[in-house]
Amino acid sequence: MSLHNLDDYVLVEQYIAGDQACIEELITRHKNRVYTYILLIVRNPHLAEDIFQDTFIKVIKSLKMGKYHDKGKFLSWVLRIAHNLIIDHYRKQKLLNTVSNDSGEVDLFNNKKLSESTIEETLVFDQTMEDVRRLVDALPEDQRQVVYLRHYCGLSFKEIADQTGVSINTALGRMRYALINMRKMVREKNMSLALS
Repeated sequence: MSLHNLDDYVLVEQYIAGDQACIEELITRHKNRVYTYILLIVRNPHLAEDIFQDTFIKVIKSLKMGKYHDKGKFLSWVLRIAHNLIIDHYRKQKLLNTVSNDSGEVDLFNNKKLSESTIEETLVFDQTMEDVRRLVDALPEDQRQVVYLRHYCGLSFKEIADQTGVSINTALGRMRYALINMRKMVREKNMSLALS
């Protein structure tokens, strides 16, 4: 059976049993979500790449040492490791919660669908996405985290609850309050987020 037909749990078990190709499959399968999650938080592609590599080094070491016990929740476990490494990085630099919005060199909201748009539509879209990003950045940390995990990483509320160590109802509540707060900020700033 092909490796990409196996679920994460089976791949982890086979890697621990000595099949090196299984860890490669796991990394290939989840690298985009993990890297995107890191980049959305740190806003610096070079730092994101470093933390991404550190994440999978720690994943490999933890698997070899038998520290993986989240059966069936491999991606959530990896994202939790990445999140902890991000926190560690900012603690070391004493910069936790002071990441600059301008530190990234990559347009996170670039989309190949825009290639058929007019310049004006593209500018409006880019401005709207930048406004949304500012709104998300202005949210309290717990709400911002749920928005990132749900809308940028595509996690389910169950996966978000597992990763953040809260109940599903708490994760749903944080999303609800995030949307309420964002709507309030839109009204207060008299913003228009319509994409026509």
